[in-house]
Amino acid sequence: MQAQRPGRRRTPPRSRRRARGQRQGWNRRQGPARRPWQPPRPSRATRARTALAALRALAPPRPTTKRTLDLLLGSALLLLAAPALAAAALALAARRHPGGVLDRSPRTGPAGRPFVLRSLRTRRLGLDVLSRLPHVVRGELSLVGPEPLAPGDGRGTAAGARDWRRELKPGLTGLAQVRRHSTMPWDEADLLDRHYAEHRGTALDLAILAEAVHGPLRRAVRGLTRRGQVCLSDTDHRLPNYSAAE
Repeated sequence: MQAQRPGRRRTPPRSRRRARGQRQGWNRRQGPARRPWQPPRPSRATRARTALAALRALAPPRPTTKRTLDLLLGSALLLLAAPALAAAALALAARRHPGGVLDRSPRTGPAGRPFVLRSLRTRRLGLDVLSRLPHVVRGELSLVGPEPLAPGDGRGTAAGARDWRRELKPGLTGLAQVRRHSTMPWDEADLLDRHYAEHRGTALDLAILAEAVHGPLRRAVRGLTRRGQVCLSDTDHRLPNYSAAE
């Protein structure tokens, strides 16, 4: 057999050579093609910290001491007052009040959010205040705070009052409520609410709650004591046929 002559190597067309050079990252005029700049890849620790920060942002905020006190004490008071509230609701339903058992009034809640305040249509033994405890459990009210205002109330839109009223959650009772029967000339509701906003804390909340419970009990005891007193006149213990002239 005859040995085959080495054939002449065929040169690929210019278009093919250009395409192959581009695939290899080579340009005849500009030299090797440069890759676009890419930022350095973060480390595993950095990615883990970023994921943890994202989870913390999605998680609900941790309850504060005030919110914890509202949940625990508010739930306990609601359970204790439930029988009395149920009895009062049945008594009001039997009377067939045209407005119903509950009184509904719009109020401004925390951060200016409106809500409907529901309370029983009775003021005996403070049942109207106790019937608002579900608002405390839901977070619309606090046990202690300024009085919940109606939307458009001038006290909430006054200069200087808008900021601290948006920060504070309205309360079931407050410093202005426990000082309502005081005769001091400076015990005005707005000044007392402003004082509470500047000095609020757990100790002040507990003191206001103690006063809110002690005040009605003291007045109730005084009323029972006055009713139980026997009013004797000068003629109750005189002997028969007694004359003042003697």
